[in-house]
Amino acid sequence: MKKLITVVVSSGCICGLLHAHEGAHEKTSRKASVGEAKNEVQIKVEGDKRVITANGIPVHGTGSFPNRHNPNEIRVQNYRFEVPVTPKKLDRPRNALGQVFGVAVNGVVFDPGTAETWNNDRRWSYEALTSKLNLGLDENHAHVQPTGAYHYHGMPNGLLIELKANKQEMTLIGWAADGYPIYALYGHKEAADSKSSLIKLKSSYKLKTGKRDGGPGGKPDGSFAQDFEYVQGAGDLDECNGREGVTPEFPDGTYYYVLTEDFPFIPRLFRGEPDPSFEHRGGPRGGRERGPHHERGRPDRREDHRRPDHRGDHRRPDGDGPPPHPPHPPR
Repeated sequence: MKKLITVVVSSGCICGLLHAHEGAHEKTSRKASVGEAKNEVQIKVEGDKRVITANGIPVHGTGSFPNRHNPNEIRVQNYRFEVPVTPKKLDRPRNALGQVFGVAVNGVVFDPGTAETWNNDRRWSYEALTSKLNLGLDENHAHVQPTGAYHYHGMPNGLLIELKANKQEMTLIGWAADGYPIYALYGHKEAADSKSSLIKLKSSYKLKTGKRDGGPGGKPDGSFAQDFEYVQGAGDLDECNGREGVTPEFPDGTYYYVLTEDFPFIPRLFRGEPDPSFEHRGGPRGGRERGPHHERGRPDRREDHRRPDHRGDHRRPDGDGPPPHPPHPPR
């Protein structure tokens, strides 16, 4: 039997629930930014696929959109994603930037990367969650594409409230494009023991030391994805920001990803093969759109100027090849 989950968009203060990332946030609105639109999402298994259809409207309140730093309004989407029920690991991690990483259980997509670059140099991509660049994110670390697609760049605080997330049980918040589950913040101290206590899981990425090698120069401060490097064993998670372990939904164990409060926030590498339904498809339609700060040495503000295809997905306006480089996996 098909199960359709329909939830009226709600609101509520999320201040203080989780560590707020430094930088400005747009105040959470008291009502939906999409009029009377309601959240619609359906997740069902069809054969060897888990099929997710959604309209992209969140189940929680949002910031005010459009706003000074994000000129787009939230609009209903037409998403259909498919992921394998039984994912298969790749021999080595795959770059996740250049496509949607995954989709939350409320049908809003996780899309961590930006196209904001230093001096139009794709080797230096700005981080969305940096105080150096204001992309009009709300308190859910989310904002809106020109397509009207509301999407998360970090911890979806409002969704965690709706799911009644707490420290007593792991919280499934979505599915990655390769089919592995995504959890938020907490996991068992002993990954294979469901009776062990829950701890806040830490990523194994650290700020690089010394000075940047070229580009904007200066000391790495987290403004760019390239300011970070993976240090095996520095945290609880691997280079894909995941690990093997038991979860409430997978008592016999599985590989799973974790959204963390520290970089990479949302994973930037896939452990398995992503399904094509998550790709940013289609070439440019119309001219390249930019914000006011694309002169030399300033960010090329293009992150939210991508064009949709028939699925409602999006990609970079120039439609060309690879995205900015992610943090390097271990050699």
